[in-house]
Amino acid sequence: MELRPVDVDATVEPGEPGSPSSTEAGRRGSLAEVFGVALRLGLTSFGGPIAHLGYFRDEYVERRKWVDEATYADLVAVSQSLPGPSSSMLGMSIGTLRAGLPGGLAAWLGFTLPSAVMLVLFGFGADYIGADADGWLHGLKVVAVAVVALAVWSMARSLAFDRPRGTLAIAAAIVMLSWHTPLAQFVAIIGGGLVGWLLLREQAEVTTSDARIALGRRTVIVCGGLFSVLLIGLPILRHSVDNQAVNVTDGFFRSGALVFGGGHVVLPLLDSEVVDHGWVPQDKFLAGYGAAQAVPGPLFTFSAYLGTVMEPEPNGVPGAALALVAIFLPGYLLMMGALPLWQGARSRVGVRAAMAGVNAAVVGILLAALYDPVATSAIEKSSDFALALAAFAALAVWKLPPWLVVIVAAATGALIGAF
Repeated sequence: MELRPVDVDATVEPGEPGSPSSTEAGRRGSLAEVFGVALRLGLTSFGGPIAHLGYFRDEYVERRKWVDEATYADLVAVSQSLPGPSSSMLGMSIGTLRAGLPGGLAAWLGFTLPSAVMLVLFGFGADYIGADADGWLHGLKVVAVAVVALAVWSMARSLAFDRPRGTLAIAAAIVMLSWHTPLAQFVAIIGGGLVGWLLLREQAEVTTSDARIALGRRTVIVCGGLFSVLLIGLPILRHSVDNQAVNVTDGFFRSGALVFGGGHVVLPLLDSEVVDHGWVPQDKFLAGYGAAQAVPGPLFTFSAYLGTVMEPEPNGVPGAALALVAIFLPGYLLMMGALPLWQGARSRVGVRAAMAGVNAAVVGILLAALYDPVATSAIEKSSDFALALAAFAALAVWKLPPWLVVIVAAATGALIGAF
């Protein structure tokens, strides 16, 4: 089956069936709007890439209604299926739906900038930061349990609440909990898609969402071609010239291009690039990794810290900017190249059946992540579990804003840690 990218701007006129409606999901937004919302998420989305799915769903689906549940689930599945920073790629895709290609860049910049700035500052002042913030950091880990639990529950209700898809979700969770390798997630997603394509055609529904992407065949060719040229050409250039900027670009680009699942999975790739080559000492590497887990936003901004402290030059702010762009660029190119294919394929029954299987597998992956690493790293005693329950109630029952729940939970964690 050939998947044909669709340039919606060229094929759908306002007022025709399938054209954008007056709902938020169909309305084009401004770059300032996309950047502002992403910036707020970048300042408040603690807990890593799995927790980010919960924050994004609350903001983009529930609160602002920029995308509907079906579109959001599809975009989650696409971003999880590609190498790169999955939560950032999800944000890029939603920004692109809202405001075109510039919207994708605005969404990335807003979500990434806060943690990148914090980690650059940490790189300059790491020697002066003590352990006084441990209680606050622990509270942030605990509230991430509530955020992920709500995301799992909400997505399971719409994506895995019947017997076939529920069974598939549980099977994916078992795979993730039993097979502790980076390949486990890839196998679970591909397996879910295959099972869905074979067995879930009756459950597959053709989406009626009015979300549209004004990207076409040229975007697929340019993004795919540029990704391939950089992936193949940078190592050749690195071995042809003696230039540290080229070395850094190649190392961080390949780290972003070859990791499935994002987040913590990128750690060994970065370690082999910067520590093994003598750019960053092991103790500084581990200190920055700890800081990256404590700040909101994507874990891939750890690259900004590494670019700040590495030797030789470029380092400082220029090194941080180079490393940051290089590690995120593969995910952006892959996601922008995949979105037109997804747009054209999502109405086909076979593709929808496969996506139904992938979505159920994603629920299982989230369920496994809720236990490990989210809960296992946060719940140390009964008071931690009580705080997680209170945060869950605040989010699910009282419908309080996530940023407020994060602040209160962090303060409560600090208070508990003081006694």
